[in-house]
Amino acid sequence: MRRIVLPSWAPRLTPRGWTCVVLGATLAALALWINQQDLFVVACLLVVAPLVALGYVAIRPGEVGVARSFRPPIVPAGSEALVVLELRNLSMRPLDGASWRDSHGLEGDSSKKPGLGLPALDRHRPGPDTGPDSVRLEYTVTPRRRGVFPFGPLVIGRKDPFGFALREHPIGQPHDLVVTPQVTPLPRSGGAVTRGDGTVRDLLRSLNPMSDELIAREYRPGDPLRRVNWPATARHGEIMVRQEEQRSNPEARIILATTTPGVSGSGRAEPGRSRGVAGGFELAIELVASIGVHLLDAGLKVQLVETGPSQLVAGSTQNRGGLRGDAPLVCRAPGGERQLLEGLANLEPVARASVADGPRTAQAGSTDSGGGRLPTFAVLWSASEADAAELAGMRGRCEPAVAFVLESVGLPARALLRDSGWQCISLRSAREIPAAWENALARRDGETDDV
Repeated sequence: MRRIVLPSWAPRLTPRGWTCVVLGATLAALALWINQQDLFVVACLLVVAPLVALGYVAIRPGEVGVARSFRPPIVPAGSEALVVLELRNLSMRPLDGASWRDSHGLEGDSSKKPGLGLPALDRHRPGPDTGPDSVRLEYTVTPRRRGVFPFGPLVIGRKDPFGFALREHPIGQPHDLVVTPQVTPLPRSGGAVTRGDGTVRDLLRSLNPMSDELIAREYRPGDPLRRVNWPATARHGEIMVRQEEQRSNPEARIILATTTPGVSGSGRAEPGRSRGVAGGFELAIELVASIGVHLLDAGLKVQLVETGPSQLVAGSTQNRGGLRGDAPLVCRAPGGERQLLEGLANLEPVARASVADGPRTAQAGSTDSGGGRLPTFAVLWSASEADAAELAGMRGRCEPAVAFVLESVGLPARALLRDSGWQCISLRSAREIPAAWENALARRDGETDDV
């Protein structure tokens, strides 16, 4: 036998209505037993009244328009957001005695909570949106984790004057609140940089000493004679020397591990491993967001490479992963910070597509300028030896090559990365992110694996 489940907004009796029905049925049975006609009439009234109330709320649903907005429209995880609801009565009858509740996908979903009282609204009047037929409602939410969460529809509840029956009906369409990952401010000491003139130059000097674009300037006391630029000296009639000039459009690459053996082909975590997968992946997302925002603030163009099938760059062919040639997400200032954080908001761990089981040829995206070396930061929360081999194969295109490895990354993969020249830095919690970044730019002699 198939069970029929009525929608939550279908007309239904309230506890008071059910009490009347049960009491009426009991009195009716007692009246028939003792043959009391007057008591039977009272029992019938108690049973019929809730049924009439059901009809009342069913034929007077009312009509209300709603507009929903968020302030701010994009909120970082752990911060407070204001939800603004603007309601207007669109029917020719006043709306009073109603309740409202707004459902959402955050922790502690309000869809099952009792409704709050809605201020009385006058009958609809053509004209401005504000007036006796309108009301503005506000409430705050504090999302604890990143993601894209639907809000709505708004649910309006109406009762009959005696409170015997209730009908709730949804109003409006759902709207998404984008919750971006937390961004940890990174230190600007050592190899880090500050705003202003020379920001890009200083950062590239610390990250990429291989830049060899040259310009000529006048000779200054103390300049070595081996740096004299003789053709420029002949043109200008005075001694000119060579000076390295950094690229005007510097780039950096961030590689994020998005595949894991603990994820099925559908992209969902296996039972019993979801908590560990979520914890490690969220830490990796926060680290990528922090590094990306820091580099964009320093004036660099940032490439974000996914090891698994692309979730950030649309395309039917983006299924092999960034290490195998798929185009990465490219962010530039201004506006790149928002693009990066919005992309990371809904990123999930996925399974490597079957097409990726071919030859392992690490390419690290398809937008490298000229195939030159780029400062590269790999964030690994789940990496097999095969994944480490792919990164080792692209070591020659990375300078420096820094890998932030979480505790879930095995020792064989770490050893393979270190042997190929990657600087491995361990990371256990979000509190260690600033110290890990300082170690990445310190460029100490030997390997660093003790953050």
